[in-house]
Amino acid sequence: MTPTDAGDLMRRRHRRRTLALLGAAGAGFFGWPAAARPACIVTPAQTEGPFFLDTGLKRSDIRGEPGESTKLAGIPLALSLRVSAVSAGACTPLTDALIEVWHCDAAGIYSGTSAAMGMRFLRGYQPTDSGGEARFLTVYPGWYPGRAIHIHFKVLAKSGNGRRVQFTSQLYFDEAVNAEVMSQPPYAARPDSRRVHNDRDYLYRDGGRLLTTTPAPAAGKGGTRGYAAAFAIGMRL
Repeated sequence: MTPTDAGDLMRRRHRRRTLALLGAAGAGFFGWPAAARPACIVTPAQTEGPFFLDTGLKRSDIRGEPGESTKLAGIPLALSLRVSAVSAGACTPLTDALIEVWHCDAAGIYSGTSAAMGMRFLRGYQPTDSGGEARFLTVYPGWYPGRAIHIHFKVLAKSGNGRRVQFTSQLYFDEAVNAEVMSQPPYAARPDSRRVHNDRDYLYRDGGRLLTTTPAPAAGKGGTRGYAAAFAIGMRL
C-alpha cells in the first residue's frame, strides 16, 4: 500500500466513523441564543494554535464538508458571537467584522490534519450584522489529550482610521455542561476520565474564566435537542 493509499483509507475510515445524517437537526435547527450583551471589557487573547487553516469558507452551518448535505455526528450547538469595540468603558458593535471559528469533532479530530487530510469540516467564517453579531451552527466540540474542550475564534475588523485589526482567542464551556454532553453519544464512546477539565488546562489558566460561556438546552424542529451559546467579544481598536 502506498502512502497515498494509506491516507485515503484513513480518511474513509474517519468519515464512516464520524459522519451521520442528523435529519431534523439540519437547517431546521433554530436554537439561536439571544445575543450576548457586551461586557465592555477587553476579551483576553489566546494562541491561534497549530490547527488553523485559511479556508476562506463563508458559511454559518459548519457541521460538514462544503457543499455536502451529510453532517458530523454530535450534539447540535447554535453559537452566537457578538464583537464590539471597547473604548472608555463603552461598547460599540462592530458591523462587517469577520469572525472565523474552528474546532475538533466529537472524536477530538480537526479537519485538515493527518486523520482528516483534505477535509474542511467545523471551519468557517461569517460577517457580523449591524449589532456586531455572527451566528454559527456546529456540533458541541469533543476533546483531545492535553486540552480542555474549546472553540478557536479569530476576528478581523477595521479601526476608525481604516487600520486592519486581527484578534485571536479561544472559547470555553461550563464544566457542568461539558460533563452532561460527554455522557451522551457519540462523546461517551471515549473515557471521560482522560478528559482535561478547564481548571487543569494550561491555557485556560491564562484568562479562561473571561472566555467561558454556559450553553443552554435548546430544541429545534422535529424535536431535535441541542444547545445554544452566546459570547461577547470586546476588542480595543
